[in-house]
Amino acid sequence: MQNPNIIHEKYSSSSSSSRNESPEPVSDAKWAPRLLRECASAISNKDSAKMHHLLWMLNELASPYGDCNQKLAFYFLQALFCKATDTGLRCYKTLTSAAEKSKSFDSSRKLILKFQEVSPWTTFGHVASNGAILEALDGENKLHIIDISNTFCTQWPTLLEALATRNDETPHLKLTVVVTESILVKSSSVMKEVAQRMEKFARLMGVPFEFNIVNIGLNNLKELMTKESLNIQEEEALAVNCIGALRKVEVDERGDFIRMVQSLNPKVVTIVEHEADFSSTRNDFVKCFEECLRFYTLYFEMLDESFPTTSNERLVIERECSKCIVKVLACDNGDQLGDGERRERGNQWSQRLRECFTPFPLNDDAVDDVKALLKRYKPGWSLVLPQVDQLSPGIYLTWREEQVVWASAWKPLEKLMEGVYHDKPISDLFSIRFASRWATAIGACPYILAFGCYCG
Repeated sequence: MQNPNIIHEKYSSSSSSSRNESPEPVSDAKWAPRLLRECASAISNKDSAKMHHLLWMLNELASPYGDCNQKLAFYFLQALFCKATDTGLRCYKTLTSAAEKSKSFDSSRKLILKFQEVSPWTTFGHVASNGAILEALDGENKLHIIDISNTFCTQWPTLLEALATRNDETPHLKLTVVVTESILVKSSSVMKEVAQRMEKFARLMGVPFEFNIVNIGLNNLKELMTKESLNIQEEEALAVNCIGALRKVEVDERGDFIRMVQSLNPKVVTIVEHEADFSSTRNDFVKCFEECLRFYTLYFEMLDESFPTTSNERLVIERECSKCIVKVLACDNGDQLGDGERRERGNQWSQRLRECFTPFPLNDDAVDDVKALLKRYKPGWSLVLPQVDQLSPGIYLTWREEQVVWASAWKPLEKLMEGVYHDKPISDLFSIRFASRWATAIGACPYILAFGCYCG
């Protein structure tokens, strides 16, 4: 393989001179994004000669085992080639089939534990959402959480710990996991294993617990998510937890989905989503490509600093990213496949949510817990709190000062006048700080206890 920087310099000089243009400055550190942008532009402009030359060059430079530039080139080259040859749907199905064959509870558990150990990308949303749920359901004896997240219940051991430390009677918790991811819908063995371990951990904590699994599938989400199908009882205090769930819904049906959630009459709805816009740009290939490249460049740089280059866990995560990249950039009818990837930014979600909900701000203890969590990890992570003039009311996780994950909590509009949540003194709330005290200690201990040592 030739040196990427030398090849890039040769191409930049020759291509620009052949068009009687002055060569632009070459950035050796960012050769992959630049070549990828040029290739995307050539595809959009139907410049066949330039497109084929750039695809060939990227193929020479790309590697899934190289540095961050080479990895970006490898996975985006796959999507660009599929876009140019109209083979995106076939490629996506092949990648999905390969992922299904390697999916198991043990492999998923190890991957989740390792990712939580090295990065707050997922635990940030867990801690923020748990804080909001514990506050909103304070004082209730029968709790019911509808979990639409496909996070293998990694969020809930710390919440069970918090419930176990309540000063008054320990409440009964019903956890209903709505499985929408196609791989998990087809194979129930993973979620059955999760259910067994969660039940064992709840017994260890002394929390009365009921665990239900509802295999709905993404295409049937709106029709089948009813109070009856979810077994919601009148005496239960309800919370709906959506981590990475909204982007799974087709863009044109997101308003209907939000209204469906409102119809369940929850006391609180927690939302965690990536800060990226693959929705408003979906009909403009170049703009969508730019946003996709921006987001995944940040993500791959984060992985680069969090994992060794040839880490098996990192390779699995990157291959999962390749599915998303292909679907966003090369599957024009990708929404028909399910497991959507049309992300939206926090202000876009907020605009949709405000039609049915009003913000439920995190209290100071929950914010302090998130700050304590971030101190566990390498420098580069920070928390951005909502500003007065900000359209989105939630909090942001930032990586190198770039917002990457948005977390927020909401309550139905009709509860705005009741004033039953934020009028309570902090002393009356659950021990929210205990829910994520592991953040300043040795990591995701409750999850390790639930899914590792205790039940292993």
